[in-house]
Amino acid sequence: EQKLDELSRKLGVQEDELKRAIERAELAEKNLKSIEDELQMVGENMKQLELSAEKAVEREEKLKDKILQIQQKYKAAEGRFEYGEMNITKLNQRIDDIEDEIYREKLKIKRCADELGETFDDMLAHY
Repeated sequence: EQKLDELSRKLGVQEDELKRAIERAELAEKNLKSIEDELQMVGENMKQLELSAEKAVEREEKLKDKILQIQQKYKAAEGRFEYGEMNITKLNQRIDDIEDEIYREKLKIKRCADELGETFDDMLAHY
């Protein structure tokens, strides 16, 4: 009878240990499932991040190309500006030269008019 009680007690202890082991196993399965779900979400997030990174690299390349094009356009515009500035300087010089020439021609015309006036005055005075 004592053996039976001892075996009965051992059986009870074993049953309690089995219950705890089952509970721990169920808890571990829940944790495993949670970790698997989280891992799947992390994987999906990684895919999204990779796509975003690829798009960012493509966009960066496009922007670098655009910057180079703008720099080239700027250099060309700067060259045209300098050429235009040079032309303006030459044209202003040419305008100054023509104005000087016009002034000299006006002086010649005034001298001729004065001489003609004197000639007419002489003619009127002598004839």
